[in-house]
Amino acid sequence: MAAAALEVLATGPLATVQDTGRPGHAGLGVGRSGAADARSHALANRLLANPVHAATLEVTFGGLRVRARGTLTVAVTGAPCPLTVNGHGAALNSVLTLADGAELVMGTPATGLRSYLAVRGGIDVPPVLGSRSTDTLAQLGPERPAPGTLLPVGAPPERFPVTDFAPVAAIEGLELDLRVVPGPRDDWFTPEAVGTLLSAAYEVTSRSDRVGARLLGPALTRRVHQELPSEGMVAGSLQVPPDGDPVLFLADHPVTGGYPVIAVVVAADVSRAAQARPGSRLRFHR
Repeated sequence: MAAAALEVLATGPLATVQDTGRPGHAGLGVGRSGAADARSHALANRLLANPVHAATLEVTFGGLRVRARGTLTVAVTGAPCPLTVNGHGAALNSVLTLADGAELVMGTPATGLRSYLAVRGGIDVPPVLGSRSTDTLAQLGPERPAPGTLLPVGAPPERFPVTDFAPVAAIEGLELDLRVVPGPRDDWFTPEAVGTLLSAAYEVTSRSDRVGARLLGPALTRRVHQELPSEGMVAGSLQVPPDGDPVLFLADHPVTGGYPVIAVVVAADVSRAAQARPGSRLRFHR
C-alpha cells in the first residue's frame, strides 16, 4: 500500500511548509522561521490531535489545490478562504476527511492573508536543523511546493481529535491595533517620533513578505544619527531605516540588524500582525 501523501496541484501566490521553527541557532546566523501566524498553525494541529510542532502548509492569499493520496484527515485555519472538497463547500476550523483522490481547493480569503492546511500525522518532509520550516530569507528548509510535488504524511498520533469544530474570532479587516513595548532604541528618536508611532496609522505596503511588513506613514525622525553596530533582532521588532518608514519583522526576519528598533510588538500580537494584508492599517499602542 502506497504511503499517504498530499499531491500539490496548484500553490497560489505562495505556499510553504511550516512548523514551530528552529529556535536556538541564532549564534549560527540561523533565524527561527516557522509559521507566521503561530496561533492558526497551532489550532489546525490541535483540531487533529497532532503535536503543535507538526508541519503544516502555510498558504498566502489562497489559491492552493491539493489531491489526497490515501484517506487523509485535515483541517484549515487562519485567513477565512472559501474551501471546497470535490467541488462541495467545506467548513474552516473543522475536522475534514479526504477520501483517496479527493481534491481540496482554497480560494482567496475575504480578510487576512495566511491560511493553514494541517493533515493528521503532519507533513513529513525531511527536517533541517530540527525543523521542517522553509525560511524564505535564509533559503533553508524544504523547497517551496510546486505543482506535482508529493508531500508525504507522517504516521497519525495515538490520540484522536476530541472536537469537530473550533469557534474562532473573525480576523480583523482593514485596521489592526497592536500592543508594543518601546525600545530598545527609542532614545535614538525624537520624542515627537515616538508620539507619532503611538498615534498615527501605518499602511502595510505590497513590498511585505514573510521577512517583514514594510509600512508607510508619517516618517519617524531620528535624534541620533551615528552608525549603530548590528544587534540581535526578534519577531515583532519595528526597525526604522534611514527613510523613516518602519519595518515590522515577522517569522523570517534577519538574525541581526543595523538600524535602530523603536519598539517591539508583543509576542501575543505578532500572529495577528502576520494576517495584515497590503492596504491594511496598523496602529500601535503602548
